Amino acid sequence: MESNFPKCQKCDIGILIPLSDYGRDGASIRYKAWVCTNPDCGFHLRIDNGEVSIGKDIGQSFK
Repeated sequence: MESNFPKCQKCDIGILIPLSDYGRDGASIRYKAWVCTNPDCGFHLRIDNGEVSIGKDIGQSFK
């Protein structure tokens, strides 16, 4: 299966890749976030409770 993911519009170097997660009730959420593969770029966007967050600081989760 080959997928063509979009090029990052911020750095024009990396590719945006999708990340999935699980909801509160354990249901899978496909493509909850998109992250640039260029570590120097750091661009990302995600969906939380129906709201789209773009480019907030990336930090380590301690959950």
